Amino acid sequence: MDMQEMQKEVDTYISQFKTGYFSPLANLARLTEEVGELAREINYTHGEKKKKSTEEENTIEAELGDNLFVLICLANSLNIDLNKSFEDTMNKFNVRDKDRFERK
Repeated sequence: MDMQEMQKEVDTYISQFKTGYFSPLANLARLTEEVGELAREINYTHGEKKKKSTEEENTIEAELGDNLFVLICLANSLNIDLNKSFEDTMNKFNVRDKDRFERK
């Protein structure tokens, strides 16, 4: 599934609810919360802090999916084409930053 299809699928899902998309600020708050949950999972898996026995089982993969969903909601609510956004970003890295890091 490409990004355009993902954006359409999320839009179809959100469109079934009366409230529709949350405001951009609410989506940013949700994204911040999800990034924190991702950070916690990475810390549990790759850091020194281990989960308590009372904490629910979760995965980095699941948290990345949650982050992607909220990011798509934010983009959709602002009518941003994430394919174009990604292409623009990669162009920036390939042009502006082409000599920034040592290559293999």
